[in-house]
Amino acid sequence: MGLDHDHDDHDHGDIGHAHAAGAGPTALKFALVATAAIAALELVGGFASHSLALLSDAAHVTMDVVALAIALVASIQSSRPANIQQTYGFARLEILAALANGGLLLAVTVLIVVEAIKRFIMPELPEGSLMSIVAAIGLAVNVAVGVVLVRSSHGNMNMRAAVLHVAGDALGAIAVIVGGAVILATRAAWIDPLLSLLVSGIIVAGVVGILKDATHVLLESAPAHAEVPIVRDRIQALDGVVGVHDLHVWTLGSGSHALSAHVLLADARISEASAILRSIDTAMREEFAISHVTVQFECESCDVDDRIVCTQVPAGAAAPR
Repeated sequence: MGLDHDHDDHDHGDIGHAHAAGAGPTALKFALVATAAIAALELVGGFASHSLALLSDAAHVTMDVVALAIALVASIQSSRPANIQQTYGFARLEILAALANGGLLLAVTVLIVVEAIKRFIMPELPEGSLMSIVAAIGLAVNVAVGVVLVRSSHGNMNMRAAVLHVAGDALGAIAVIVGGAVILATRAAWIDPLLSLLVSGIIVAGVVGILKDATHVLLESAPAHAEVPIVRDRIQALDGVVGVHDLHVWTLGSGSHALSAHVLLADARISEASAILRSIDTAMREEFAISHVTVQFECESCDVDDRIVCTQVPAGAAAPR
């Protein structure tokens, strides 16, 4: 006997999740406007102070404006309902945006490193006091933006990427503040490009994690909290289940996971199989946060068995004898 079941409940009843989905675009809009203001301020301040560290950070922040715009569009689009072509909805847009953001940030980092090397070869002493003042203003705004984004980033890879961008900006601002003070005291021009390289290393270390997570999702890898052997053992532990094969677990998007499996049962009535199906679905949702569960039941025996019938009798119909 084969019984296919695809349980897809789009209304999860999760108030917290719904709130996060609504808060995401609002937080990103605030971050986009504030980050654009920081970029403009640091660009003007970088030229005025002749600071590579400040100009590099301005370029970094400018690209973050583009990255946050991508994240905002993806956040809005990912909430679109499923249709006849995108049957799982648009959750993967967040993953694609996170991947694009990571690649964009790496590209900007390469530019920063190239400019830093040029400054080592041809040193130029920046104006330390102006560097520190401009960077301090940028840091204050970054902290405010970061707080807003962190509150909306739980379980959302796209928002995590946005937080990473802002965190990179904050680290860059701190480095420029300290560097400006040291340059003002020592008049050592090499500190400016050195700070640029330091910030670049911090950015790369953070981006690697985002790119790794996004790649795992696109390769349809099983999420870390729902490893296939553990999920298989949990299903096989349920009453009435004899075995599990062709088990697949993957991530659709941030906080959205799916499972499909062939489940072997002892010969049973359809009504009994339905009860087992409900047990599987409940266990997967509550213990592994898997909301899309598709199960195909199979019997131990391939012989025709007339006893495998549904015992539920429609109203007005005679009971089978």
